[in-house]
Amino acid sequence: LKFLAVLLAAGMLAFLGAVICIIASVPLAASPARALPGGADNASAASAAAASPGPQRSLSALHGAGGSAGPPALPGAPAASAHPLPPVPLFSRFLCTPLAAACPSGTEQGDAAPGEREELLLLQSTAEQLRQTALQQEARIRADQDTIRELTGKLGRCESGLPRGLQDPGPRRDAMADGPWDSPALILELEDAVRALRDRIDRIEQELPVRVNLSAAPAPAPVVPTALHSKMDELEGQLLAKVLALEKERVALSHSSQQQRQEVEKELDALQDRVAELEHGSSAYSPPDAFKISIPIRNNYMYARVRKALPELYAFTVCMWLRSRSGGTGQGTPFSYSVPGQANEIVLLEAGHDPMELLINDKVAQLPLSLKDSGWHHICIAWTTRDGLWSAYQDGELRGSGENLAAWHPIKPHGILILGQEQDTLGGRFDATQAFVGDIAQFNLWDHALTPAQVLGLANCTGPLLGNILPWEDKLVEVFGGATKATFDVCQGRAKA
Repeated sequence: LKFLAVLLAAGMLAFLGAVICIIASVPLAASPARALPGGADNASAASAAAASPGPQRSLSALHGAGGSAGPPALPGAPAASAHPLPPVPLFSRFLCTPLAAACPSGTEQGDAAPGEREELLLLQSTAEQLRQTALQQEARIRADQDTIRELTGKLGRCESGLPRGLQDPGPRRDAMADGPWDSPALILELEDAVRALRDRIDRIEQELPVRVNLSAAPAPAPVVPTALHSKMDELEGQLLAKVLALEKERVALSHSSQQQRQEVEKELDALQDRVAELEHGSSAYSPPDAFKISIPIRNNYMYARVRKALPELYAFTVCMWLRSRSGGTGQGTPFSYSVPGQANEIVLLEAGHDPMELLINDKVAQLPLSLKDSGWHHICIAWTTRDGLWSAYQDGELRGSGENLAAWHPIKPHGILILGQEQDTLGGRFDATQAFVGDIAQFNLWDHALTPAQVLGLANCTGPLLGNILPWEDKLVEVFGGATKATFDVCQGRAKA
């Protein structure tokens, strides 16, 4: 409102100033009337004008005869008669008369002097500019009037909602009533109206909270806060249910973990009892799975495979009972272990008339063992990656030992263990000339080196012990190609012998 009031006042002042300045700055045509003294009256000026008809013709466009009986000359009209009308006194020196819309005819322009034509064109352009400026100012002022009326109506509607004691008791009048635009009183009235509107708006803004508090009618219960509260209650209920469910799951998991811990402890107790029983057992002990693997002939398709995968080993002891039926032409391969990328990870081999050899990662050590008498013999081989130390036992006695056999090389896990064949690839490509012919029983594997006393107890059946990595169990051994499983207890056989 402040901006609109200032804009309206500035526009009106600018318009009034422009009109006054333009009227005052219009130069008069050169005529003998300019030479008259300031105290000359209109009669003398008229006589001078009558004496000089040329200049009088150009001045009539601006001043004109205030009391002339005839109308002003129109463009294209014939020239004035030789008997001009008697001069009439001029009412005012600055009395303006309307100009013709069209330019004077060519005849009149031809008769006028060049200076008079330029002055006439200047006056016409100035008058056109004045007319356009007046139209623009009028349109702007009317737009400002409409804006102030609209704001006044809105203010009235705002005040109509206030309590009766807060409404302005003074009468409301249209500050932009039709009237003269150039009146100083109107400008002052506009300023007062704008100032009053501003004060009323400030008072309404300050008293709006009081209006809310003084409202007599009870406000209806808001719908949005009620819906929001219900949604919050629902979310709180869901969160509480989720917390309770998580607490139940935690309790169940804790109970399950405790139950699993108890089961593991029971299994450990059973294993400890089993170990104690094995360590303190008598010579009459019988292995839980007393069976043997028999390969009757030399070929490349009879073999047994261990189903259990081996872990990574840094030491091992492998023990077994062997009975060769090769007839003295080489014992073949009692077992071989291959891993991806290395077919000869662990191999026990006797080829032709060469001594028995132990291969670890393609590194070879010759073992002073002999199985050519076609009898049962207990064989144990221990190895550790530390310095590649190895030991070979036959029937409980140490037959040989050495070092630097694949030193610091760990046995790789997840390989395939085959009984009776030598692997040239992972799990296959057997060679019949390297096949084992005979019987294998009590094949056990440990992840550490057994002591000589433990090896002797196994060989004499006085301290039987199952392998902690691979025990001799029927469910862990599968035969292929015609190899057979048969019940056999080697300890009872030796006792009978």
